Amino acid sequence: MSRPAIDLHTHSTASDGTLSPAELVRAAADAGLDVVAITDHDTTAGWDAAVRALPPGLTLIRGAEISCRWHGMEPAVPLHLLAYLFDPHHPDLVAELARVRLAREVRGERIVELLRADGVDISWPEIMAAAGGGTVGRPHIAAALIRAGLVATTTEAFGSDWLGERYRLPKEDVDVFRAVELIRAAGGVPVFAHPRATRRGRIVPDELIVELAAAGLAGLEADHEDHSPAEAAHVRALAAELGLLVTGSSDFHGTHKTVRLGAHTTAPEAYERIVAAASGVTGIASG
Repeated sequence: MSRPAIDLHTHSTASDGTLSPAELVRAAADAGLDVVAITDHDTTAGWDAAVRALPPGLTLIRGAEISCRWHGMEPAVPLHLLAYLFDPHHPDLVAELARVRLAREVRGERIVELLRADGVDISWPEIMAAAGGGTVGRPHIAAALIRAGLVATTTEAFGSDWLGERYRLPKEDVDVFRAVELIRAAGGVPVFAHPRATRRGRIVPDELIVELAAAGLAGLEADHEDHSPAEAAHVRALAAELGLLVTGSSDFHGTHKTVRLGAHTTAPEAYERIVAAASGVTGIASG
């Protein structure tokens, strides 16, 4: 019997993906996945629609990708934690995620104001409308730049002439130790997303991951499109040393990225550890 195909990191239109939650779970089934996690940025807004549309034979893991920051160096280093199977009504976590989403909106509007001041004709109300109530981020501004014919791709929009540097503003995030504490308090399981991906920018030292493991971090995402083979191997070795579980995921965003659903997957043993450690909500399987 073949091992189940498990992809634990995907995004929908509830944040910066291009497929609706319903389209995402249908695409996951079409891609041959047995388990898929919906992990939109700082929100659980796509959960209910994904559950309602869940195709037969697919198990849905409800989660989120939480925007965090480590203040151990200057400037502070941004990083992401994948939070699985947490209680979406936990008051402290709900309040923190709401604060981060609002900060994203304020930052996004300021970026658009800077662009417009330089004669770039894009509209914040139009960007908000295109987001459809999802968590607004720089990919939504990138999409507006593409629609305006100013750049050809999301990658170009994130280049140094645009959102990668010239029009980049800092955003408010959750202190990473506070995030681990909140995820655990909400019955969830925290996993460090793409921790060694140097092509994304600065990375944190292994010593921080040691400290996070002591504070309740459960795992590390090793197999990811933005990890080189050497980076993935480093993550696996560190996880083994610390007794952390290891995941692999596509980080699927639809047409915002070229990576396909199931491009990287998680071993059933690691998936079972996540399910066993969670007490917030359960995975949902359609008949």
